[in-house]
Formats: sequence, C-alpha cells, structure tokens
Amino acid sequence: MRAKLSYVVTAAVLVFYFVLVGSRGVMLIESGTVVTVTFGVAVLILPVIGLWFLWKNTQFVRRANALAAELDAEGGLPVDELKRTPGGRIDRDSADAVFAKRKAETEAAPDDWRSWFRLAVAYHDARDTPRARKAMQRAIALHDGRPVQQH
Repeated sequence: MRAKLSYVVTAAVLVFYFVLVGSRGVMLIESGTVVTVTFGVAVLILPVIGLWFLWKNTQFVRRANALAAELDAEGGLPVDELKRTPGGRIDRDSADAVFAKRKAETEAAPDDWRSWFRLAVAYHDARDTPRARKAMQRAIALHDGRPVQQH
C-alpha cells in the first residue's frame, strides 16, 4: 500500500510540474517573437515526453500487478526463500542461488509467462532492475499473446 501511495503522490507532483512547465511554454509562444515561439515549442516538448513516460510506466505497473494477482490466485507466486542480513537486506549469495533456479525454470519453459514473471522477481531481488523490467515485459507480452522480440 505504501508503494502505491508513493507512486500516486509522485505521479501527481509530476503532472503538476508538467502543467506548470506547459503553461510557461504557452506563455512563451503567446509572446509571438521567433525566439520565444521556438523556446515555447521546445519547452512544450518536455511535458509531452514526461506524460508519455508516466503513462507507459503506469501501464507497465498495472499489467505487472495484474499478473501478480493472477499468479497469486493460482498459488504460483514465488516464495520468499531469501536469506537476509541483520539489517534486512537480501543476502547476495542467496539471491544468486534463487536466480539460478529461476533462470533454469525459464530456460526449461521459455514460452511460459509465469516462469518469466518469477525470473523478473529474481532479477529484482538480485538488484538488476533493467533485466527485471525486461523479464517482466516479456512475461506481460507472453501473457497477452503478443509476439516477443528475441535479443
């Protein structure tokens, strides 16, 4: 719940910022000189890119959460078997061991979105966020029946 709240607050702050920046861009365009119109258009591009990024990220999170809920209903969510340090951080060797197991499962069933979901969680636990995101994107694509790009 805390993660959802922080995401919503961050998104709201970003939208406010985008509106503020966009209004400045419109003001520059309304000035009417070549220089201010050029700067105004350039300033308007930033909120458009930001809103697009926010929208794509929100879609990704919603789809990943939907997969988690479906996997939970099936009883297939990965069990947290990771050892932790006294400070609560995940032990690196433990994360590597679980990752190796999840990778083997995914190699055995490369077209199963469930194995890719669990691999994404293992990547996340191993603090490899870019690969975790790619694995989750693949899980979403497989779940939705979309073609998956080979890398």
